[in-house]
Amino acid sequence: MAKGEKKSKGKYSPQILNRKALFNYELVEKVEAGIALLGTEVKSLRQGLCELDGSYARIKGNEVWLVGSKIAAYEKASIMNHEPMRDRKLLLHKNQIAKITSKLDMGGYTLVPIKVYFNDRGIAKVEIALAKGKRQFDKREKIKERQQKKDIDRSIKRYKNR
Repeated sequence: MAKGEKKSKGKYSPQILNRKALFNYELVEKVEAGIALLGTEVKSLRQGLCELDGSYARIKGNEVWLVGSKIAAYEKASIMNHEPMRDRKLLLHKNQIAKITSKLDMGGYTLVPIKVYFNDRGIAKVEIALAKGKRQFDKREKIKERQQKKDIDRSIKRYKNR
């Protein structure tokens, strides 16, 4: 590879998003964490077979764990396949964990995974965010703004086509 040339991501680097978390929570601070995976889990992730809906991160002791995420079983594996709903350890530095713990202790915050992706080196990463739950009227307001934007775009498109 020539100097200054960027490595292309290719077709084997999916990005799994947690759209419900983006709608239900107001994100305060994002942190990138590594994730401890088994071999068949990595292969399933490369195929994009992961669900983050309803998952969250929890601090147990001095470790952060991803709870409730589902990485589907790898269909080409034999009896050595992984359990789809197991808890997975997130890899963070001690000072990052201490910082997150102090903010969680203040109350009203939760840790939610935003996306799972592979970085440029091909390592699986999880972006977790310190989040505060949105109220119902905030959600309705966001839906209303989105609908107004669609209406405006539609009318502009109609006007230009005349």
